[in-house]
Amino acid sequence: MMKLLAVFLALVIAGFAGYTISTQINQGGRAPSASPAAPPQLPWIAAAPGKVEPKSGEILIGTSLPGRIAEVLVKVNDKVEVGELLIRLDDQEARARLAAAEAEAAVRKQERDSQPTPAGREDVRRAEDAVFSSERSLTGARFDLDRSLAGRRNGTVTEQMLTESRRRYADARDRLQRDRLAVATALARSNVPPPSRLESLLSAARAEVAVAEALLDKTRIRSPISGTVFQIHAKVGEIVVPAAEQPLIVMGDLSLIRVKAEVDELDASKIKLGQRVFVKSGSFPGKEFEGKVAALAPSLSAPRISARGPRRPTDVDVLEVTIDLEGNTPLLPGMRVDAFFRRE
Repeated sequence: MMKLLAVFLALVIAGFAGYTISTQINQGGRAPSASPAAPPQLPWIAAAPGKVEPKSGEILIGTSLPGRIAEVLVKVNDKVEVGELLIRLDDQEARARLAAAEAEAAVRKQERDSQPTPAGREDVRRAEDAVFSSERSLTGARFDLDRSLAGRRNGTVTEQMLTESRRRYADARDRLQRDRLAVATALARSNVPPPSRLESLLSAARAEVAVAEALLDKTRIRSPISGTVFQIHAKVGEIVVPAAEQPLIVMGDLSLIRVKAEVDELDASKIKLGQRVFVKSGSFPGKEFEGKVAALAPSLSAPRISARGPRRPTDVDVLEVTIDLEGNTPLLPGMRVDAFFRRE
């Protein structure tokens, strides 16, 4: 009985629905459509994960020879200039080696000067002596500038004193260039006799001085760029060795903030130089940071931002895109962001 009642009710409802639709059609109306409305067009054509970095990228600074840290001359957030001393390693052994090499070179020079100068080599000898003297002056001026820059940071050196140190260093560098050019000019003349045995011994001794000076200079770890110190992983007294994966200092140039985005290869053809981009970060909800595409990688590569675990055959490659952000942005290097490339 209940089944018959359910069937009867279904027939009544179906008949009423058919009558309603027929009435609408007969009266010039239109039956309701089941197709959904078209979604609005998005303002961007591609999206990609990205990472914020300074203009220079993150510069990882280490040591080129093992040693013990004697001084750390900077702190986190310090602004440094190119060539400024950051860390000094213990240099007693290097200074002793340099002193021994200079003493040997002085003895060889006395031996050479005790013999008459071969005809035709007077200009060469004077020019080579001048170069050796200029190299010593440049080394002294470089160390003096290191002390002045460190003194400015701790307040013991005035700007006028620092300016004078810069001038002496620039003058010493220019003088060395002129003296090296004079040596090349003297050797280029015709009929210049070969060096004597004593001259060759002196040249070898001076080469040892240059090697010792280079080793001493390697105990000074200087900034390769003008920028800001982000991290310091060095303490006085620590023993350090050359290791690219363990930098002593991380720094970068914050004069311009960039985003390195990784665009899926299926969207690579949609990205053009100069294209407008807006960037969003979970750290600043509701805010958009404007920028434009500054560079495109010449080829696709494996993703580095969101890669987890070993690659699979089905993984897609990405196009690395560099985005220059505009104005002063609160985004910090290392932040993960999402980049949205606008329609042209």
